[in-house]
Amino acid sequence: MRLSARAAGLAMAGLLAVAGAGFLAFGRTAEAQTDIAAAGPAIDLSGYERTFSEDFDSLDVTPWGATAEGSRWIAHTPWAGDFGDAQFADPQPGYPFTLHDGVLRIEARKRPDGKWESGLLAANDPRGRGFSQRYGYFEARMKFPPGKGVWPAFWLMGNAKPGFASEIDVVEYYGHDPSIFHTVWHIWREEWGKPNEGEGHMTKVPPGSLSDDFHTYGVDVAEDKVRFYFDRREIWSMKTPDEYKMPFYPLVNLALGSGWPIDETPNPSYLWVDYVHVYQRKPAP
Repeated sequence: MRLSARAAGLAMAGLLAVAGAGFLAFGRTAEAQTDIAAAGPAIDLSGYERTFSEDFDSLDVTPWGATAEGSRWIAHTPWAGDFGDAQFADPQPGYPFTLHDGVLRIEARKRPDGKWESGLLAANDPRGRGFSQRYGYFEARMKFPPGKGVWPAFWLMGNAKPGFASEIDVVEYYGHDPSIFHTVWHIWREEWGKPNEGEGHMTKVPPGSLSDDFHTYGVDVAEDKVRFYFDRREIWSMKTPDEYKMPFYPLVNLALGSGWPIDETPNPSYLWVDYVHVYQRKPAP
């Protein structure tokens, strides 16, 4: 059994954050499983309104949001914690982010020195500028890269609070097994001398289907329940922890490794992202 965890803590510009888009060290036997054929009802978005629309007709990204107004995305985690076996690169012409007819391509490739680089987008910068929202439906439409060692993810981080950090991994995909994807919830506390909490969930899909075509991955965070969705059909749910009753901001990345070998990872590898959308419930009439 291979184990991996992404957790990093750093105080930056008065912001205390801990986390990583990581799969907490759950053994396979401890993870609940769902077959996508048994997915539940579809989410009805008629009672929601969109609050964040990133359709990648253009891309506003800087390394750290250093402009006076900030940028919509930064190319690193706000707490400056890289993870996995590829360094997240600053944006430059043609790499690691390119746009293709309204679809973002995030590229992972090996440098001449043999080290890997790739890309990450985060919607908050180290000063806390950017988009975040308390409760609502967060969704990305993506097509994953094939091949062993790839580790794409769409995930959410809660605005930092003293004593813990909250993370929701809406989807994590490990390329060595193209028949499943993972959703994981985390509450990170070890930086404050307390045990972490979390649980993973695996969803079975037709092998290779997640890299053959686009699919949507979503989570609806409400005051009472957190519900996870694949192609807008519910796959599992949990009671909302008190630590999740805060604004969250989205991140999307193509990482490598997570404890799995990358010696057979295709060079280059591409994650395709059609959009990232966020909705909130309309006020009751």
